[in-house]
Amino acid sequence: MNKKFAMMLVCTATLSSAFCFAADEKSATYKAAKESANTEYKLAKSKCDAITGNPKDVCIAEAKAARVHTEANAKADYKDTLSARTSARKDIADADYDVEKAKCGSLTGNDKDVCVKQANANKVAAVSNAKADKKVVEARVDANDDKINAQYKVAVEKCDALSGQGKDNCVAAAKSKFGK
Repeated sequence: MNKKFAMMLVCTATLSSAFCFAADEKSATYKAAKESANTEYKLAKSKCDAITGNPKDVCIAEAKAARVHTEANAKADYKDTLSARTSARKDIADADYDVEKAKCGSLTGNDKDVCVKQANANKVAAVSNAKADKKVVEARVDANDDKINAQYKVAVEKCDALSGQGKDNCVAAAKSKFGK
């Protein structure tokens, strides 16, 4: 079953037109961004055809990198998850590495070796930062969950001083407040 059909079923079943409109709009925005990226890539690549040698390689790598930047960011916005954003950052790092490596192609000897090592170091740094940022966000989410659970336990403990309907109302209020 394709995604569009599944979305129509969900929209029909829930009768939530606002949700469906937002999902369709998000999908349309993503599709438009991908098409725009491909169009811009083809245009940039056609400009590269007039160039020869290493500058042409750099030009093509830059065109590809621009497409990857646009598509990766659009995909991350569409999926709207931490994993998608981290993956986009990794894809962008790979594309930027390819550009830097292409720029190294015009160099020779030690200069080329240093250039390639620097390009690799930049890629490793970008990927490492993406992974670290993901871990930081996950740790903050976990810490926030722990804080909420602790506050919920305090609220429920306060309810223990009450009895009957008052206690039931207090517990219900605590559950509502802390999303339990």
